[in-house]
Amino acid sequence: MTRILFVLFLALALNANGAEEAEANTLRVMTYNIHHGQGVDGKVDLERIAGLIKTQRVDVVALQEVDRGTLRTARRDLTAELGKLTGLNACFGKNIDYQGGEYGTAVLSRFPILATTNTHYQMLHPHEQRGLLGAVLDVNGRKLLFLNTHLDYHNDDAERALDVKTIKAAINTMTNMPVILCGDFNEGPGSRTHNRLSEFVTDTWKAIGNGNGFTFSSSGPWQRIDFIWHSKHLRPLNTSVIKTNASDHLPVVGEFSVE
Repeated sequence: MTRILFVLFLALALNANGAEEAEANTLRVMTYNIHHGQGVDGKVDLERIAGLIKTQRVDVVALQEVDRGTLRTARRDLTAELGKLTGLNACFGKNIDYQGGEYGTAVLSRFPILATTNTHYQMLHPHEQRGLLGAVLDVNGRKLLFLNTHLDYHNDDAERALDVKTIKAAINTMTNMPVILCGDFNEGPGSRTHNRLSEFVTDTWKAIGNGNGFTFSSSGPWQRIDFIWHSKHLRPLNTSVIKTNASDHLPVVGEFSVE
């Protein structure tokens, strides 16, 4: 009996160690256009968004349409508040001045943020400045480049073509580093923007997702414009669109094995 118990204990210990090792090599990511925290009910509710992030147990989050110090969100720093509410490290990338404050994108991360950049895209016409927020993360001792963006929505995709070149250049500077690219791309599968990106990163939903993956609008989804892309260094395990009324977009979650 003692020997049997010992064997069972050893098996459980080995399984536990294997599970811990697998978890250490697994990365859960979310991309979410939060519409400055305003849900379909018209209420700005950061606790609702933070609760969603915690419920999904994600490690890294790319947020678009984030306010800092603007009039419409009572001069609040949404990035800092969401970081505090979720217990995650946070960084913000300003793209424009807005209502006495700033407006842009943000990253939340369970892992240390080693370095950040915020690159403004080249503009061909006078309208809202867009940008590419980059964060180098220390994922269990390995560096990972996490990119977050929100591309222009106009019908003419000439600027988005330049944006793709900027994204590719940012990735090329980080040789042999795993890359995850997230954001609201304002174009769906089959567009020239999607085709150009597909030349150097993989659309996670296309690789492993089920269903249409529609993310906009949250009250009646009819198009897929919010994406998670990954480099060859990562193996996608699953991906899903999360139903919620916390914004006019739906968040996308992806889980990866870091090879």
